[in-house]
Amino acid sequence: MGSLLYLIAIILVIGWIVGAFVYTVGGLIHILLVLAIIAVLFRVISGRRI
Repeated sequence: MGSLLYLIAIILVIGWIVGAFVYTVGGLIHILLVLAIIAVLFRVISGRRI
């Protein structure tokens, strides 16, 4: 029974780490998208073609 609890604890910790990593990468992707939109708007406003 102790090894089963140990296995469940390991699975939960791995899931927590993966979830935190995916959440962080998701935030990074949103930041990169905002920066890309700002760069495109800046090029459009300045009159340069993409």
